[in-house]
Amino acid sequence: MPETQTPSLLTAAPPGMPPDGRVRTIIDAVLPAVDAGRFAVKRTAGEKLEVKAHCFAEGHDVLRVMLYWGPEGDVKAHEVEMVLLYNDIWEADFVPPVPGRYAYTVVAWVDSFASWRHELERRIDEDDIRIAAQVGALEIAGAAGRATGADRTALTAWAERLDKGAADRSIDGATLKAMALDEDQAALAAKYPDRRHEAHFTELSLIVDRERARFSTWYELFPRSTGAPGTHGTLRDVEQRLPAIADMGFNVLYFPPIHPIGRVDRKGKNNALVTEPNDVGSPWAIGAAEGGHKDILPELGTMADFRHLVQAAQGHGLEIALDIAFQCAPDHPYVKEHPGWFRWRPDGTVQYAENPPKKYQDIYPFNFECDDWQGLWLELKSVFDHWIAEGVTIFRVDNPHTKAFPFWEWCITEIKREHPGVIFLAEAFTRPKVMHRLAKVGYSQSYTYFTWRNTKADLVEYFTELSQGPGYEYFRPNVWPNTPDILHAQLQSGDAAMFKLRLVLAATLAANYGIYGPAYELLEHLPRNPGSEEYLDSEKYQLRHWDHDRPNSIAPLVSRVNRIRNEHAALQFNGTLRFLP
Repeated sequence: MPETQTPSLLTAAPPGMPPDGRVRTIIDAVLPAVDAGRFAVKRTAGEKLEVKAHCFAEGHDVLRVMLYWGPEGDVKAHEVEMVLLYNDIWEADFVPPVPGRYAYTVVAWVDSFASWRHELERRIDEDDIRIAAQVGALEIAGAAGRATGADRTALTAWAERLDKGAADRSIDGATLKAMALDEDQAALAAKYPDRRHEAHFTELSLIVDRERARFSTWYELFPRSTGAPGTHGTLRDVEQRLPAIADMGFNVLYFPPIHPIGRVDRKGKNNALVTEPNDVGSPWAIGAAEGGHKDILPELGTMADFRHLVQAAQGHGLEIALDIAFQCAPDHPYVKEHPGWFRWRPDGTVQYAENPPKKYQDIYPFNFECDDWQGLWLELKSVFDHWIAEGVTIFRVDNPHTKAFPFWEWCITEIKREHPGVIFLAEAFTRPKVMHRLAKVGYSQSYTYFTWRNTKADLVEYFTELSQGPGYEYFRPNVWPNTPDILHAQLQSGDAAMFKLRLVLAATLAANYGIYGPAYELLEHLPRNPGSEEYLDSEKYQLRHWDHDRPNSIAPLVSRVNRIRNEHAALQFNGTLRFLP
């Protein structure tokens, strides 16, 4: 008999009731997801994303579960039916074809037609089969109403045959059951399910980068140290090094800052506070009368030289990566033009950078709590925009953990919306949660603790976490055995075997790795002071001239290792790493 409802229930539901209580399917979780969907999962173009959904409903009805995915703003561009694995876990996958921002979600509903078939398959009694056939005829008629053209005609005819068969006692139960379970007709009806009461999961975000974000081999050098002995190197001198760097198997050539260097409070050799007339200063003390973050140190060359270098590097299979350090020398133009962007002390001086007991009198940090924070954000983003226009699509960002997270999330999102192929490496050796937050807000790659993981147990534990832990979905490690700031104690003996060991570990434990050269392949190993991780006569403060023909150079090993990386796909993904007992 027909269902009856009181007028009050038809017009309004009491407070606390759901909008539609007929939605019975529960989507308990969709994985992968980062912080319940607050941040995006990361993959690269052509890399499969496997999605699992925890879906169920009360009782024993059959569910259908669909994965939707598409470009951001068009999540339903593609539909993939999910397959039940076990324990209410459903799975499907898709392959994003090009870099960009994507979205994916899951929709599920109780499939009344499939549930009817499932129940009918278990029927034995003929009267039960006839009643079930009548129910099925109604289900099929409903599917016919949602179909069009020839499909509607075929489904209508099937529903009528089944309904008549249920009433025709000359047709036995087995024949009627076979008619109802016709596989071809069932496949047709399944195309037109009743989805009025489907459950929807929230949309999840996916950032798809180009392959270089997943697999890259970095070589860092100071352009000013590429000239002839006694001269300041230039960008044109760097071009002479391109064939050798490419032959070693690198695909990213990374420079420390190449901008004008401040003269006020300039640091001398070995970080001396007193300078000599010919001291070149630290490249990270950015800005002088010649310009700031959008300019090139005149001793290195011109913007035309830089463009020529970018093109020449591409001809050798190399991309140029620039160091972006958002800080200023005291004589940076920003200090006069935008004094409000800095933190001023009561004595009328700007607060310089400090990391007690270290003091960096030659560096002024930006104040991200300044009144003109929006102007500051826009200007800093414009630095990236400037270098992107000059052909740079990879940036290593210095100390991003000392700049506001909301800025990075906005800046990187906006840049990658305009330029999906741009890659950002976070140089942050800091607390784990801070490093992971930087990855979540958009950094493509992240520095790691590899330098200080020196035992087998430490390495296994750390790289198992990186390759199989929850951070795998968004944190891409970039592993360095040395940097201009870090000469680990293990390397300070100059033992070639240790240099080789750390190189092979770096190159095989992570798909992204790099070395600071020529210091590394030439076994540079003397610390500035006992117990220090700083290099003696560091290139951070002075010119160096390297003898690339040293007999103890491990450049041939570097070439061999990088060739192996390029030839074996297993070394180009982090998720393939496993440690055997």
